[in-house]
Amino acid sequence: MKYIIDSKEYNVCIVRKNNKNTYIRVKEDLTIYVTTSYFVTNKQIISVLDDNVNYLKKAINKQLKSINKKDKFFYLGNSYDIILLSTIKEVEIDYNNSIIYTKDDKMLNKWLNKNIKEIFIERYNECFKEFRECDKIPSLKIRQMKSRWGVYNRLKHSITLNSHLIEYSIDCLDYVIYHELSHTVHFDHSKSFWSLVSKYCKNYKIIKKKLKE
Repeated sequence: MKYIIDSKEYNVCIVRKNNKNTYIRVKEDLTIYVTTSYFVTNKQIISVLDDNVNYLKKAINKQLKSINKKDKFFYLGNSYDIILLSTIKEVEIDYNNSIIYTKDDKMLNKWLNKNIKEIFIERYNECFKEFRECDKIPSLKIRQMKSRWGVYNRLKHSITLNSHLIEYSIDCLDYVIYHELSHTVHFDHSKSFWSLVSKYCKNYKIIKKKLKE
């Protein structure tokens, strides 16, 4: 089946199961997947898509942004083109032209991991110096995470930061640090929690939105 949104045609994949409800989602290849019951007709599916066309537009735009982002190298909030030079001995950044020069991916990854560790530790310590509500600094861990930017472990009194934060500007990193430090005082996302976050990060709502894009 085909479905047209804003004059563009999209493939629709229909999966029929013993479902009571009908679910729709958009995958990376921009195919619209519809999971529904055996008794729902194609005409009814079209009606469901029509009723949810605004959701489909947002989902498609989100996938397009994700695809475009994968084609770029992001570092501290800026995008760079990567140029490989066999003669280069260490990573070099041309900030004016948004270019990173490296010998190969191995050199680039080593450089990136080193900077992640150094920058995260530096910002973590600076943020904790400003944070007055916690006496003992939580131990810091850095790793890749798929669905969370940061985690506070109450039992271990540790904070884990998502290494992908290196792709965003420093204010985003600081926000996540203050967010998790605030969890050492408030373990939920109550009004008191967000009040504490806003004490150290006035524009946290803007940054939250940026991290969700």
